[in-house]
Amino acid sequence: MTWLITGGAGFIGAHVVREMVGAGEAVVVYDDLSTGDALRVPAGVPFVKGSTLDGDSLRATLTEHRITGIVHLAAKKQVAESVAQPLHYYQENVHGLQTLLAAAADRGVRHFLFSSSAAVYGMPDVTLVTEDTPCAPINPYGETKLVGEWMVRAAARAHGMTTASLRYFNVAGAADENLADTGVFNLIPMVFEKLTRGEAPVVFGTDYDTEDGTCVRDFIHVEDIASAHLAAARALADRAPGSDLTVNIGRGEGVSVRQMIELIGEVTGYGADATPVSAPRRAGDPARVVAAADRIRAELGWSARYDARSMVASAWAGWCLRHPEARR
Repeated sequence: MTWLITGGAGFIGAHVVREMVGAGEAVVVYDDLSTGDALRVPAGVPFVKGSTLDGDSLRATLTEHRITGIVHLAAKKQVAESVAQPLHYYQENVHGLQTLLAAAADRGVRHFLFSSSAAVYGMPDVTLVTEDTPCAPINPYGETKLVGEWMVRAAARAHGMTTASLRYFNVAGAADENLADTGVFNLIPMVFEKLTRGEAPVVFGTDYDTEDGTCVRDFIHVEDIASAHLAAARALADRAPGSDLTVNIGRGEGVSVRQMIELIGEVTGYGADATPVSAPRRAGDPARVVAAADRIRAELGWSARYDARSMVASAWAGWCLRHPEARR
């Protein structure tokens, strides 16, 4: 099989490419480089610069490289940006996926793996979020991911594809410091940035109904995300045409914001300097979002390998590569 990995030059995509190439899978990277970096693409891996909105480019790529399966990671993914630019997010994430699925159906691609998100659940009021927890996204980003799942499932039925949707929880860490996330949109890099500037990290809300009053999240190492994609991609080949699988990718363990900031202080050597200051809650932040990871273990034989300390340490190495002044 040969896999087309859209968004393969991005943070998560590059890790998926690395995992699949290392396991002997043939891959081709397709990325518009709006947020990706071509330097992340391994030597010898074919790279096509193109947009998922460009049907002609997609069909040509699928034909030229004899693609038999697609791993679709290319998408816009910032919640706040999606609220400010909802039509842009629907254009990129929904119309882009529709264009890709149409090209795949036209060229007879048999397997399709979709990068989804825990954002489809919205604000679940449960201890563990299962795949059967009702989906009620609260922002355009989450809405586009849920619509994406519907489209992928419909394509499986209509065109005899085998498909899967993987719902990521809070991705962190890096397999290599050169593959580290360069964005500052999630908790760990946001704390890194504050510490580098000599400022205290900020906790948004300390009065939640949790053990320490701060939000609890399921943090998952990006290497675990990558290995889950490999497991899912290989499983698709053995599933019946028209079948679809939806699974969470998480550790099934919650870490509070306060606990994570304390851990960052330990790992980085900033210690007491990482003591956070409190700020009011942010609108739309649920108290607890932790994955139930039973289905992915049962269906794919997969489970997470890395703990929170590994995530912080690997992310910190990548941060210090770009910000050497931060290291202590």
